[in-house]
Amino acid sequence: MVLQARPIAFTAAVITFFVLGIVGSIVGLPPCTCSKRALLGALAAYAAAAVAIRVVNAILTQAMIASQTSKDHAGDSKN
Repeated sequence: MVLQARPIAFTAAVITFFVLGIVGSIVGLPPCTCSKRALLGALAAYAAAAVAIRVVNAILTQAMIASQTSKDHAGDSKN
């Protein structure tokens, strides 16, 4: 089963945005600077999560293919 990249990446971006926004406001940054940094961090988190999910999906797909081919070959040797 492959994972859906868009919802996971979007969730990571939203969480990152709010975490960076809260951290920036605690540190005492101006709201404009805080929101710009949070937005850039959210975009970076979205991109990183999307790439990570694609890598995981590729690994899962290869594992499923290998599992099916090994089952097929095991069935052929018994006949």
